[in-house]
Amino acid sequence: MEKDKHIGLRIDAETHRKFKYIVEFEGRSMNGELLYLIRKLIAEHEKKYGEIK
Repeated sequence: MEKDKHIGLRIDAETHRKFKYIVEFEGRSMNGELLYLIRKLIAEHEKKYGEIK
């Protein structure tokens, strides 16, 4: 089974602060929210252009 992948992300301080505020307000983790947004983007892309193999 393939192991989970890690991504390093460079982000400016203001964007980080605002993103952290939002996810804490919503009771989520930053990692969980990023995964949700990435999966949503993939689903939208596949809906428009077809499944990615």
